[in-house]
Parts: sequence; C-alpha cells; structure tokens
Amino acid sequence: MRVAHIIIFHKDPGAIERLIKVLQHPNFDFYLHLDKKVDIEPFAYLSDLPNTHFVIDRKTVRWGGFSQLEALIASLDQIFNGNKKYDFINLLSGQDYPIKPVAEINDLLSDNIGKSFMISETPPSPWWDDAISRITKYHLAEYDFRGKYRLETALSKVLPKRVFPLTLQLYGGPYASYWILSFDAALYIYYVLHRNERIRQFFKHTWAPDEFLIHTLLMNSYFRGTVINENHHYIDRSQGGSRPKILTKDDFDLLERSDKMFARKFDRVVDPEILDMIDEKIIFGTNYAHRKMPGRRT
Repeated sequence: MRVAHIIIFHKDPGAIERLIKVLQHPNFDFYLHLDKKVDIEPFAYLSDLPNTHFVIDRKTVRWGGFSQLEALIASLDQIFNGNKKYDFINLLSGQDYPIKPVAEINDLLSDNIGKSFMISETPPSPWWDDAISRITKYHLAEYDFRGKYRLETALSKVLPKRVFPLTLQLYGGPYASYWILSFDAALYIYYVLHRNERIRQFFKHTWAPDEFLIHTLLMNSYFRGTVINENHHYIDRSQGGSRPKILTKDDFDLLERSDKMFARKFDRVVDPEILDMIDEKIIFGTNYAHRKMPGRRT
C-alpha cells in the first residue's frame, strides 16, 4: 500500500517541514505545490526531505478560484506521469496536521484499498441554498482588477443565469475541499478535468468549485459505490463565514477525542503551542522528547 500526499500551500516553510516530518512513513510520498506567486527559494530545502518532491508546473492560486483545482491537476499530472503506483491520493493544505499517529493512518488506508473518503451533501440543504449562486452567478475570483466585484454584480444582473454544464445531481458541502481518493478515482477526476475544456471554462467563473465539482463528478460515476461519506478531516466552521476557525490549544480536548485523521486549520503565528500538544499527547507519546520538530517549544 502506498499513498501520495499532495500538499498545496503558500507560506511558512517550517510548518510544511513539520507536516512532512510528522507524516514520515515508508508507504508515504509527498508532492508539494507552492503557489507560483511565492518565491521558491526559502522552501527549496524541503526537497531534501525523504520521499518529497516539488510539483514542477506551479500555478498561481487565487482564493475561491478554479486555480485551486488547476494546482491539483498539475500535482496529479506529475504523480500519474511518474514511475510510482499509488493506492491513495490524499489532499492536504499547508495548514493541516495529523491528529492520529502515522501508523494508525497507514492502517486505516491499508484496510480500505479501493475506497475513497470524501464528504458531501445534495440540495436542498442550508449550504446548497446559499452555494447554488456559486454556479448561477458570475464570479471573477481568478482576476485582479479594480471594480471586479461591481462587474460581477452587473454581469449577474444583466446576463442569463448560468447553468451547470452537465446534467448531474449536485454534490458538495462546507467540509468538502479535502479528501482521500483511491488511485483510480483520482485518475478519473484527472482525465475529466484535464481533457474537458468545456468544464474548465465554465468553472473558471464560479466561486470555490473545489467544494463541489470533484464530488459531483465522482458521485455521478461508477465510483459512487466506492465512496465513503467521510473525509477524515476535523474542520471547525462554528464561527460562520467562508473560512474555518484557526485551531488553538483551547481546541485540544476536541481534537484528542475526535475520530478524524487530520485537522485544519493551524497557524503557528496565532498559536505556536497546539502542534506541540498534539505531538506530545497524541502522536508520539513517550517518544516525544526525542523528536526534533521545526518550531517546537523547549
């Protein structure tokens, strides 16, 4: 059993180093997609870590844009055109962290080869009641110019409502951006997104398609029966808004009791202690004193 972890990020090389080191396992490889807007030099040393590779075809990623999926496609392209065969593709951000020992993560996946883990819901639902406008209205997240939000509003008022380009049941949700896919399911998504220019053009003008496009494609395919409606990511959206809560030491008890494998999101500037607590009390236990992790308090 072998896993390719894709990590998409734009800051804090120490956090990425720490994430890779805490996930080190003979069965795990790491593919790092650094936002093209960011100078790679401070991050270059990460390629010296075991089983770690930078994605060569870096994309400029804009929050809420289709470019998030373009970064994923570039990462998958490198994986599928390499010389290694994987059983799972696991998508992570640079602000994720495991909340289970790496051996436990490996065992969970080993017991579920051929399955995929992703969470979604179908309309009608409170999330979809609001999110449907991501499809029907015009969004310019991929552009950066003065007045773009006024132009979005004008386009959505003047032009006809946009219609999803495929006749499919919609799937998605507020916790849907991160997932663990079987190799074959990820390959299917790669081919659909890589080759279908109609889909790519449509979703370049939607908001946050990473929260519903992959799920809609998979759940309307042969792979539907292989999907487990659980993505093994702890995410706290209790504060509302479009961004999840930054987890701190005040959240530790909830993380320790969670049955999830990963959590997000963490920020070492906001709380430098929570990752040490996870290492000491969840991941390494009695071996914690012998670990040297970037940014660890002493």
